[in-house]
Amino acid sequence: MYNSKKILLLGSGELGKEVMIEAQRLGVETVAVDRYEGAPAMQVAHRSYVIDMLDPKEVRDIVEKEKPDLIVPEIEAIATSELIKLEEEGFQVIPTARAAKLTMDREGIRRLAAETLQLPTAKYEFADTYEEFEQATRNIGFPCVIKPLMSSSGKGQSVCHSKEEIEECWKIAMEGGRVQNGRVIIEEFIRFDSEITLLTVRAVNGTKFCAPIGHIQKDGDYIESWQPHQVTEGQIQEAKKIAQVITDELGGYGLFGVELFLAQDKVYFSEVSPRPHDTGLVTLVTQNLSEFALHIRAILGFPIPEITLVTPGVSRPLKAIEEMNEYRVEGLEQALAVTNTQVRVFGKPVTKVGRRIAVTLSTAETVEIAKKQAKNALDYLTIKQ
Repeated sequence: MYNSKKILLLGSGELGKEVMIEAQRLGVETVAVDRYEGAPAMQVAHRSYVIDMLDPKEVRDIVEKEKPDLIVPEIEAIATSELIKLEEEGFQVIPTARAAKLTMDREGIRRLAAETLQLPTAKYEFADTYEEFEQATRNIGFPCVIKPLMSSSGKGQSVCHSKEEIEECWKIAMEGGRVQNGRVIIEEFIRFDSEITLLTVRAVNGTKFCAPIGHIQKDGDYIESWQPHQVTEGQIQEAKKIAQVITDELGGYGLFGVELFLAQDKVYFSEVSPRPHDTGLVTLVTQNLSEFALHIRAILGFPIPEITLVTPGVSRPLKAIEEMNEYRVEGLEQALAVTNTQVRVFGKPVTKVGRRIAVTLSTAETVEIAKKQAKNALDYLTIKQ
C-alpha cells in the first residue's frame, strides 16, 4: 500500500460501506471493524476485523495494531470511554471522542441540548426500573414515546398510548436496547406536521447544510425518505440555527445527521448522529456530493464546495420480515426497469426481522413522482430463502 492516510471504521454496515468506497476513491487505506463477519463495509475494505466493540481492550488492541490516522465510529455501540483515552494519547476520533460518547446514549445528548444549550425539545424523563418507568409515563402523559438510551435503527422504540400499554412498551425497550435491562427515556409525544433530517457538514471552510430531507418512521426506523422536504423560510432558518448550535458544541469535522420535528412555525430538536444518516441514503442520487462523499472530504480536512441539489429523489428500504441464514433478493430486473431508479443491495450475511437488506432510490421532476417510482421498485423486490 502506498503511503496514504488510513481510516479505521468502527461499525461496518451499509452506511459504512458507502463511506469506505468514497474513502478509497481518494486513495485512503481502509480498515473495517464490526461485531460480525462479512459486514457490508468489510466487503470493500482493505482489511477487516471482528471484535466486541463494547470491549475497551479489544478496541484498543485494534487501534494500537493498525495505528490509523482517523478512527471513524459508524454506530453508537462502541466503548466510547476508551476512545476518549485514545484521543488523549494522540489518536484522532471523528468528529471527536466526546461527540461519540455523548451521542452513544440518548441521555447525554438530550441533557446537553435541552439543559445546557437550551434548545427546544420534547419534555422527557429517564427511568432505570419498571417502577420509575411507570411513574415517568404518568408524569409525561399519554401518548408518550419510549426509547432505550442506546439502540440503533429504531430498535426498542414504541409509542405508549395508555396505562394498559406500559408493560408491553417496557418489554420492547428492554429487548431492543444494545444493553439489556438498560436505562430508557420517556418523551412527550410532539404532534408535529413532519420530521426532517438536516445533514450538516463541519469542515475546514465552515459549516454547510444539505437541502432538508423529509422522512416517515415506523417503530423508530425510517421507511421512506425524500429530498427536498418543503419547509418555510422561517422553519429552515430555525432548523439551521439549531443544527449549528448542536454541531458546534460537539465539534470536530464531518457530517452530522440532525433530526428535527416541524410543528407549524416551531422547530424542535430530536436527535443528532455524528456520522452519515440512514435517511441520507437518498443523497446518493439527489446531490452533487452524497452525504458519504461530504463526510470523507470533511474528515480528511478538505474544503466542502457548494452542495447542490441536482434533482428531487426518494429512498425506500427493503426490510426482512424473518430470520434467514441464507437468502437472496429477487425482483431486481423488474425494479431496475422502473424509470430513473437504482437499487443498492447491502450484502448483509444474514437477515433479521426488520433488518434493512436493500434500498430503492428514485429521481424525478417532483418528489411525488419519485415516491411512486421508489414504491413501485420496492414492490418488485422480495427476500427469498
